[in-house]
Amino acid sequence: MKYSKDEVIEYTREEDVKFIRLSFCDVFGRQKNISIMPDELPRAFDSGIAFDASAIAGFGDESHSDLFLHPEAETLMPLPWRPEHGSVVQMFSNITYPDGTPFECDTRSLLKKAVKTAQEKEFEFFFGAEQEFYLFLLDENGKPTKIPYDEAGYMDIAPDDQGENVRREICLTLEKMGIHPESSHHEEGPGQNEIDFRYSGALTAADNAMTFQRVVKAIAHRNGLCADFSPKPLKDRPGNGFHINCSLSSGMDELLPRVIAGVLANIKGMTAFLNPSEGSYARLGGHKAPKYISWSTENRSQLIRIPAAEGEYRRMELRSPDPGANPYLAFALMIYAGLEGIEKGLELTAPADINFYKADPQTLNKFDKLPESFKEACSKAASSSFIKKYIPSRILDIYSAG
Repeated sequence: MKYSKDEVIEYTREEDVKFIRLSFCDVFGRQKNISIMPDELPRAFDSGIAFDASAIAGFGDESHSDLFLHPEAETLMPLPWRPEHGSVVQMFSNITYPDGTPFECDTRSLLKKAVKTAQEKEFEFFFGAEQEFYLFLLDENGKPTKIPYDEAGYMDIAPDDQGENVRREICLTLEKMGIHPESSHHEEGPGQNEIDFRYSGALTAADNAMTFQRVVKAIAHRNGLCADFSPKPLKDRPGNGFHINCSLSSGMDELLPRVIAGVLANIKGMTAFLNPSEGSYARLGGHKAPKYISWSTENRSQLIRIPAAEGEYRRMELRSPDPGANPYLAFALMIYAGLEGIEKGLELTAPADINFYKADPQTLNKFDKLPESFKEACSKAASSSFIKKYIPSRILDIYSAG
């Protein structure tokens, strides 16, 4: 249900809400929030809530530190793991300067702009997220270890799969928040899990991806565990992927190849934002994580694959991103790359119907590679006219420095 401002205020009264968390994220997608009391809601909606941006990397310094959060009423959702009496809710917020000018490092606003650009061209993109995470034990002091919660494998069942009940609790919690998972299962790594979501509009999908990590970490902690979304938690074990499924509202047979061509044409510059840490590049190239710039149908050794699906479920799946990616930036860049492919009429190359993990060196040499380090990825981004067109220079500078 989408609420109006007045309905949010009434909801907090009727449901005994005591804290409202105004959520946002930094340029790397790390979620932040400020809690306000219900009496502050009218002020929050009318003029915003000020916060010290100098304490958030890249948001400002001590001489220009005031920014304002403006909650979006339609994003209201309960946090059901908090107390039932004196409950807690959250809303996602837009960020502005004191004079109301949009803050250029507000990545959620950047995605909203990309969605609007696509709509003006009569296109609507949909996204479905698949995020993987490890469950690790805590030590006697409650600190995370690297000891997996179980030793189960891909799609194993209980009792080998000890994460079954944790995933169930996560899925039920998400449903209470109005977020509906599509499927869940144990992944290949020990203690590794995956929960997938049905496609939705770009902004909703990005908000849900942000909320998902928050919920998983909260439920894991409540069960005496640590949820780890880092790209390569364990050496010589599968890394965590953030596979992004993308489709269009219409014209998929004709337009999907051009969308894929647009993404492939710009993927080198996009990679710094899809894989934003050095650990990201330890993951790429092994355990079904791509290394080469290619596409195919169904093949999980590819950068982009087209899963076996028909009708509304027909889509492309980008397999290189990891959960460290900021979903607002990732989805915005995919929209712009797709639009470029459509508008320029880019032709899709022939599919690479090979298994990259078993191919000989002579075959592999025919394919271009993704950047092999975060430094290289940032260099590719800095030299990309596509990235410079759509990513503010300030955000690009933060990534390059970070």
